[in-house]
Amino acid sequence: MDLLNKTIVVTGACSGIGAEVVRLARSRGAIVIGIDRNPPSLTLDGFVQADLGERVSIDAAVAQLPARIDALCNIAGVPGTADADLVARVNYLGLRHLSERVLERMPAGGAIVNIASILGAEWPRRLEQHKALAAAQGFENGQAWLRDHQVPQETCYQYYKEALLVWTFAQSQPWFLEKSVRMNCVAPGPVFTPILGDFVTMLGQERVQRDSARMKRPAFADEIAPVVAFLCSDAARWISGVNIPVDGGLASTFI
Repeated sequence: MDLLNKTIVVTGACSGIGAEVVRLARSRGAIVIGIDRNPPSLTLDGFVQADLGERVSIDAAVAQLPARIDALCNIAGVPGTADADLVARVNYLGLRHLSERVLERMPAGGAIVNIASILGAEWPRRLEQHKALAAAQGFENGQAWLRDHQVPQETCYQYYKEALLVWTFAQSQPWFLEKSVRMNCVAPGPVFTPILGDFVTMLGQERVQRDSARMKRPAFADEIAPVVAFLCSDAARWISGVNIPVDGGLASTFI
């Protein structure tokens, strides 16, 4: 899994899975640029502070990035305890807009990796809705579509992870055929990160207790990072348009 001299942009770089991806990628020879709303507390080769829920802030961040970007890791996100509009803007609309802008700077062989969730597994139940949202191109058009199709607060996190999976599936092949840039998702289960408590609150104690019997424990962030790094590497050069669960087998117990 050689990342030597690859320039990789990591959002949510300052904590959790993002920080572990930064550490691993730099140890494998990558040049890593972090994007986060908080100042960095780890070593980076470059850093841009940005609000990934605002299109203007994203555009300003992209203007500060290198002319060539080999991989983009979309790891930043907010939990479902945040306002539903913020969840939409950060976890879906902003991620999509950043990916589209960074794509302009990617050479053939580039890679985009999106952090989804096993909570997005029910996307087939709302496939037509998610395809319609994916077809609403642009940040503002996406916002307009969502104003006409309100997403309940209690299910917003799951909804936008489903939407992210469908958008990745739909958009990956055109970008691969036209640009030779791959796009994939990684879907963790529960992970020991600063926002794990928010997920417990979001899901409720009954659901958490029920799921806890299905798994050994939540993942550590450094157990997710190697899969993200692999998808950025040339070893994954023929993997595009897939979602890889990294959940200690949790998803398999629902079959």
